[in-house]
Amino acid sequence: MSAPERIPPRSVTPAELLVHGELKVRGRIRDASNAALFCTVAHDGEEASCVYKPVAGERPLWDFPDGTLAQREVAAYEVAAATGWDLVPPTVLRDGPYGEGMCQLWIDIDPESADLLALVDAEEPEPGWKAIGFAEVGEGKTALLVHADDERLRRLAVLDAVINNADRKGGHLLPTADGRLYGIDHGVTFNVDNKLRTLLWGWAGESLTAEAVEALKGLREALGGTLGTRLAELITVAELDATRARVDALLTTGKHPEPSGEWPAIPWPPV
Repeated sequence: MSAPERIPPRSVTPAELLVHGELKVRGRIRDASNAALFCTVAHDGEEASCVYKPVAGERPLWDFPDGTLAQREVAAYEVAAATGWDLVPPTVLRDGPYGEGMCQLWIDIDPESADLLALVDAEEPEPGWKAIGFAEVGEGKTALLVHADDERLRRLAVLDAVINNADRKGGHLLPTADGRLYGIDHGVTFNVDNKLRTLLWGWAGESLTAEAVEALKGLREALGGTLGTRLAELITVAELDATRARVDALLTTGKHPEPSGEWPAIPWPPV
């Protein structure tokens, strides 16, 4: 009799690992404005590093009175996943050592990756770069703040317009060794009012790419189905309606949004 065929172990998805894994706190991320803990999570023989942000460690924000930062972080991941671009690391809402919070897969940055942001002593950006605006650099001098003309950043700019990201800083951009780019820190998103603040204004007023238009069409359909149902568990009805309206507006204009002038367009500090 031949030996029975060995069934290979089932692969654990990042989401399963984050939801079901044993969460152990290893340290605190001190640069974060709210409580952010560096952790490991282990499940079914697999282990990974992650970030755990407990709701109990959130500072109340007057202009985001509903829900929690953690819920909006998860909602941003759900929207990003629905675009097919996977620009946000896997993110879930779960219980942890300090109560319910957001748990997100840790992303290692590639230290050798090309610069995505720069300050240059020029009036116009060089080829391959997009102008953001002028910044004071001390002693009455200014420099031009630019970002790379990079398709990954352009996708992220579209995502930020959809989720109404009020805080897209340079430190929230995580390039990896395999050429991918992730965006993190999406706690101040989905506001009903226009609060888009970002460093990715280089395409403002320009036509959306054909790829972006197709992604937005798919997103509009998903918001009328399972994605809309999921987001209704994380953000308010008014915020969900406003998200649908932003997708419709992007498809109607066919252009990247421009600063409204009603709100500071660039976050400070920019990094």
